[in-house]
Amino acid sequence: QVQLVESGGGSVQAGGALTLSCTVSGYPYSYYCMAWFRQVPGKGREGVATIHTGDDSTWYASSVKGRFVISHDSANNTLYLQMNSLEPEDSGMYYCAVEKLAAYYCSGGDFNPPAAEFGAWGQGTQVTVSS
Repeated sequence: QVQLVESGGGSVQAGGALTLSCTVSGYPYSYYCMAWFRQVPGKGREGVATIHTGDDSTWYASSVKGRFVISHDSANNTLYLQMNSLEPEDSGMYYCAVEKLAAYYCSGGDFNPPAAEFGAWGQGTQVTVSS
């Protein structure tokens, strides 16, 4: 059974930093797409960043490019999102997700796979950025 467990959310002032973690267990594949999504009340899940475990290619939403860094530790099956220079607009529930997607689709283009493409999700961790 696949399990994704997130941690690291919290409250921070604008300009601050947080690092989210997501530990994956039970996933039967070696190469797959890992992603962070963000959701605010009344809206759907928006892609924030993706990384493919096969080639470490990454994709970032334009709103976070240059401020957030996605990475993964294959030895510990853990996904990270380092969030710097946080803005109030970054607030929301952050979810990690994984799916066996090709690298070019996961993070090779100008778009990210939509949330519907991912079959395994974490429970979410709240990030609140105050001005």
